[in-house]
Amino acid sequence: MTESKSISLFEKAQTLMPGGVNSPVRAYRAVHRTPRFIKSANGSKITDADGNTYIDYVCTWGPALLGHAFPAVVKAVQKAAVKGLSYGAPTEGEVKLAHLVSSLMPPIQMLRLVSSGTEAVMSAIRVARGYTGRNKIIKFKGCYHGHSDSLLVKAGSAALTCASPDSAGVPKGCTQDTLVALYNDQESVKRLFEANKGEVAAIIVEPVAANMGVVLPQNGFLEFLRDITKREGSLLIFDEVITGFRLAPGGASERFGITPDLVTLGKIIGGGMPVGAYGGRREIMQQVSPLGSVYQAGTLSGNPVSVAAGLATLEYLASHKEIYSALEDKTNRLATAYRNAFGKQVCVNNIASLMSVFFTAKPVTNYETASSSDTERYAEYFNFMLDNGIYLAPSQFEAMFISAAHSDEDIEKTISTLQKFTQV
Repeated sequence: MTESKSISLFEKAQTLMPGGVNSPVRAYRAVHRTPRFIKSANGSKITDADGNTYIDYVCTWGPALLGHAFPAVVKAVQKAAVKGLSYGAPTEGEVKLAHLVSSLMPPIQMLRLVSSGTEAVMSAIRVARGYTGRNKIIKFKGCYHGHSDSLLVKAGSAALTCASPDSAGVPKGCTQDTLVALYNDQESVKRLFEANKGEVAAIIVEPVAANMGVVLPQNGFLEFLRDITKREGSLLIFDEVITGFRLAPGGASERFGITPDLVTLGKIIGGGMPVGAYGGRREIMQQVSPLGSVYQAGTLSGNPVSVAAGLATLEYLASHKEIYSALEDKTNRLATAYRNAFGKQVCVNNIASLMSVFFTAKPVTNYETASSSDTERYAEYFNFMLDNGIYLAPSQFEAMFISAAHSDEDIEKTISTLQKFTQV
């Protein structure tokens, strides 16, 4: 594969943007390569500036559940765009999307549309504090909830890859009320509640952690979080920016049978367009302005183009729920192939259409065990797969995303390429 155009573009980009990218993990530093500059995507494939085509397992970091350029979504975007890109005013589409999200996710009785997952989480935290009258928040080491100041503490995603779980430029005062527990460790949560009696507004958790790689909740962990928050008068927030509509049509609540107080959602409710939402129990969401005293606003919130894309995506998912079992079957096939190919050299975690291969022999259940992975071995694996037409996340600590567009041929090619790598 040639990469001359990507190299040229990256050289120019580095003079114009920090690190040559608009989001850190795109820089490929962890895998010692030049990032591929993408010019198009369709179905399960993406094509770069040099004309190389890859089977894509990044899926725009999750929301391309139906594949890229899904016809119904493209048509909806085109139809909406010719009517104007943004009004800064209410639309019928917003009402339809809110109703559809709420009908698919019963814990969301009322919601507010925003423009990103980061904004959704930031706003949900503010609502939790306003509703409870408390300031402190419990998050989990290695879970990423966007780049707002108060949550950029022991974060996952690119913060792990770049070896900077905490960010410069975040004043200590912004994080003094952020308490950090260990994912899947009930005792660490209990200790924080005991040490901060009556002060914890909420626990925020990725119900399936997907920003330190995919890490599943152990039996009883989410149930424990639900019980202790109820007992302590705190709220439970499910950050489903990644897992929303991937685990099940009703998200983590449907998958695990647990009802959180608030839920945050990201790009998938816009078919991959810039959008997010936060919502939950009616009495909590009624604290948001103009009904209540918790202020949050946004000119582009609920913009008609993103809403149209989201409606087309979720309407398709709602009427084709059979794709979920097919997605899980594909993911299981890949996971089994990885386990067979690598044996005890790796830990493979998977659920629904999410998967990670960790280059460690340890079971990966939290940040510490994820961090035991051999990142140099991951880089070797990534580069081999990339050079053979398989596009993966350029970081050990991200997920593989499987879409409805991935064909049996795609899966088989991925498996055969993987097997070739193990023989190198």
